[in-house]
Amino acid sequence: MKLLKRLLTMGGAVPLIGMTLLALLVLVVAVLGFGFSPAPGDTLTIAAGPEGSNFARTAARYQKILEQQGVKLNILTTGGSRDNLRRLMDPQQKVDVALVLGGQAGEAEVEKLVSLGSVSYQPLMLFYHGQPKKLLSEFKGLRLDIGEEGSGSRTLALALLAANGIKPGTDGAQGGDNTVLVNTPDQDIAKALVSGQVHAFFAMNESTPTALIRELLRSGKVHLFDFAQAEAYTRRFSYLNKLTLPRGAINLGEDIPATDVRLIGPTVQLVAREGLHPALSDLLLEAARAVHARPGMYAKPGEFPSPIEREFRISEDAQRYYSSGRNVLYRTFPFWVASLIARVAAILVPVLIVLIPGMRVLPVVYRWSMTRRIYRYYGELQKLEKEWPDADTARRAELLQRLDRIDAAVFNTRVPSAFGDLFYDLRGHIAQVRLQLQQKPTA
Repeated sequence: MKLLKRLLTMGGAVPLIGMTLLALLVLVVAVLGFGFSPAPGDTLTIAAGPEGSNFARTAARYQKILEQQGVKLNILTTGGSRDNLRRLMDPQQKVDVALVLGGQAGEAEVEKLVSLGSVSYQPLMLFYHGQPKKLLSEFKGLRLDIGEEGSGSRTLALALLAANGIKPGTDGAQGGDNTVLVNTPDQDIAKALVSGQVHAFFAMNESTPTALIRELLRSGKVHLFDFAQAEAYTRRFSYLNKLTLPRGAINLGEDIPATDVRLIGPTVQLVAREGLHPALSDLLLEAARAVHARPGMYAKPGEFPSPIEREFRISEDAQRYYSSGRNVLYRTFPFWVASLIARVAAILVPVLIVLIPGMRVLPVVYRWSMTRRIYRYYGELQKLEKEWPDADTARRAELLQRLDRIDAAVFNTRVPSAFGDLFYDLRGHIAQVRLQLQQKPTA
């Protein structure tokens, strides 16, 4: 700092060096203070679902889109939505993002997780064999397959059964109402339903293979339960939506289903760990928009992705994306180029915020410093003039020596040409004081 101060007070082109050093000093402070912006990386891991499930197929579509941007998406096969959430919350698991059904969080601590938004509806389909049933409570005392541990269908089915007063046992153990839960392999479920080994099967695309659901929908030997109380369920469970499978949606020629079927189901959320890089957040939402924005069986055109907030708060980056779109850098340049520009800007912007006002002040400070350096000699001249009238011969000789030292100091002072008028005015005033001190004292 002392060296910088000396440079700022010296003449010629040296002040420019001083200003340059000051700019470099500000740059160093900014870099140390703000740090380098972390690179977004080029690899992500998503917790999807079982092979063949809708979640797995969705993740695969994301993977192809991200690959075009130079980002590799690793797909982790899991047991379903509940398992996805568990892995995402576990810091030991290398998972960045997951597909999670609404209503899965429960009492879990999710403060460190954020939602990038909802991407689709996920209907619950209840297939059963036998006489048509109107209420879910009619399944009390039967053998029910509600999906494997870790699946979203199991979590939701247990909540719905409890709401209807059904308290099943587990793994073949009977509950108080003789309702039994069984676990049937996917390849055997259709046969088990027809034969009566399983009375009902709760299925959701997040964990049940899509091919199996299609097979059951086309089968004329099992029924698809119509949730006549769908509106009431959505009031009881805020994360559920009332959905409709239109008549003939599966097969127009065969009129499958023969009537509109009322269904219920949560939305699918794209959930990430807090701290996901904004660039990767944008890329994921771009992929979600490409996959889910089209109209579907249950969604309207452009309905998804959307910032519907449920158990997880919407991330700030996602909110910015929904309000203003993808970051202009990543929309304009290739991913790696935009990433580099963003990192450099993260350093330069705070530097410029500090440096630009500073550069305006520097000339003022410099002029004040040079003027002060010259004017301080006037104070010493005034002292000499005040002591002169009462000084004897010896004292006047001392005053002349002091004046010589002042004159020498001023002469050796480097002053830019812009301050030449002040410099030569001072030299002239020193000469005038010298003449006064050389006069003989009056009697």
